Amino acid sequence: MKPAIVKTLLILFFSTGLFLPQSFAQSQNTLTTQEKREGWHLLFDGKTSKGWIGANMTTFPDKPNGWIIKDNQITIQNSGGEEAKNSGDIITVDEYSTFDLKFDFKLSRGANSGVKYFVTLNENTNGSAIGLEYQVLDDEVHPDAKLGRNGNRTLASLYDLIPSNKPTSSIHPIGEWNTGRIVVHPDNRVEHYLNGVKVLEYVRKSPEYRELVKISKYKIWKDFGEADKGHILLQDHGFEVNYRNIKIKTL
Repeated sequence: MKPAIVKTLLILFFSTGLFLPQSFAQSQNTLTTQEKREGWHLLFDGKTSKGWIGANMTTFPDKPNGWIIKDNQITIQNSGGEEAKNSGDIITVDEYSTFDLKFDFKLSRGANSGVKYFVTLNENTNGSAIGLEYQVLDDEVHPDAKLGRNGNRTLASLYDLIPSNKPTSSIHPIGEWNTGRIVVHPDNRVEHYLNGVKVLEYVRKSPEYRELVKISKYKIWKDFGEADKGHILLQDHGFEVNYRNIKIKTL
């Protein structure tokens, strides 16, 4: 093949993204130049617990079988499947109101966890802190997937309120990484995504939303999920779940 043709093909491959050597792949827990321009910020640097504390604590929890940071990921270890009984949930130090949140998660077999938002800690619960929850669950094994109403406790659902409408093709197998995304718009519209697919949408504070709360486990909490701002939370439900590439952009 003539050198000029080879050069043209290489330019085509690189410019279109059809070919990208591994050495050019984006590192975990980093931001691209484009993301920085767009206003994204990392919530997890891959090495430390900076920016995170235990729910109802002033420091990051340090307990056996609790949260560990290793291999560019933050992991809640298996402690028997009980909710917030060992290390407990962790929350961001900062609070957020309107935002675009992305995170990668990897489930172990039968695992249960969740990413909560608009967490205020005002409820003073003994178990997991209260907040709107993007469900992180092994639907095939964990029994919670069969509870609730119409599948509203399955993966990527708004827990106990709205089921996720996700095609099977959008779910990566247990042991592989998935990408979750939560978008809260200034007009209170909220969207959940799983691996790039929008799986549900609702409007916070709307009459329809409040009717759903009335028939959920959250009905005992006044104005549940309606705070103007709150923390982001990673749940300790006693199962091993890994997180990485947690990033946020305020809207």
